[in-house]
Amino acid sequence: MPEKPVPLYAPNEAKPSFQLRYSWTGWPSTERFHSTLSELIESTKPHWESDGLRVIQHQWTEEKIQILFSTVPDVTPVFVAARVKGRLDHAIREAGLNMPFSRKVSLRSVGDNTREDVEGYIRSQVSASTFADPRFAEMLAQFTTTDPAIDLSQPAESARGRYWYNLHLVLVTDERYRFTDSQPLRLLFDGVFRIARAKGHAVSSLSVMPDHLHIALRPGIDESPLSVARAYQNNLAWFLNQGRIWTDSFYVGTFGEYTTPAIRNITGR
Repeated sequence: MPEKPVPLYAPNEAKPSFQLRYSWTGWPSTERFHSTLSELIESTKPHWESDGLRVIQHQWTEEKIQILFSTVPDVTPVFVAARVKGRLDHAIREAGLNMPFSRKVSLRSVGDNTREDVEGYIRSQVSASTFADPRFAEMLAQFTTTDPAIDLSQPAESARGRYWYNLHLVLVTDERYRFTDSQPLRLLFDGVFRIARAKGHAVSSLSVMPDHLHIALRPGIDESPLSVARAYQNNLAWFLNQGRIWTDSFYVGTFGEYTTPAIRNITGR
């Protein structure tokens, strides 16, 4: 059996720019919570921060608990959902209360832009750029696509809840090297879908530009944004067989049907 290639881009060498936010919602196992103790959330904040989760705001009512978090890139949605519920459940028990949670929770990725905004931005990459030769722009347009069959507004279902997990990933070539021939651009374009099929990702929008690319996708809920980014960096570099074609840095951000300001208005704190 051939040896597995050594990754060109290791997770511990990553220098990402990121904006990763999730809205977590939990419900009582009975009809209502008999207490609304927001101070328990406040007291649990340091423990969540040690997990890579920072509370932005929260709301606790008799019907449900909603907490908006920001996270670091190596945290998975499954970890967020489990750690939020687990630590909060522990705090409730430590307070001597009997308020069990429903078995299912909701985790929703959010960002400064909605899904429609992100997908529209990716679709407009070529038209929003200026090229000296219009024929180059025409050639480049074939490497931008949106798949109407992929609906990132729909959640992934698991035995423990519902997850809306969408990422906007941007990879940039090292020293802004520009691909000007159609062959490497085609390899990158096809390579993204090849990786997505192998990993079970849903790619809704893709734009391969001469010195960078944008992907809007839904990964697995057990995959961190960092692992997703490194998978595309490594595999696309291998497909081109040109060594480290990407800069170590990349951008990855969450998005969804609602913006962060909209979620802030809902939680109200």
